[in-house]
Amino acid sequence: MSDVITQSVITCPECSHTKAEFMPTDACRYFYQCEACECLLRPKPGDCCVFCSYSSVDCPPVQEGKSCGE
Repeated sequence: MSDVITQSVITCPECSHTKAEFMPTDACRYFYQCEACECLLRPKPGDCCVFCSYSSVDCPPVQEGKSCGE
């Protein structure tokens, strides 16, 4: 298995602002506030976290074939 990617670029769906962020390896982030427009992002239905919904790389647990909280 390849190494887990821990940095991802998250994109705000409201204003399209992007920012590189480090993702936790042992948990998922359910909320993320855009620093540009202050929109509070939440996961889309069916996604476990904001990184899976709005970033360039899925969260580390999903990359490892797990679901969040396993």
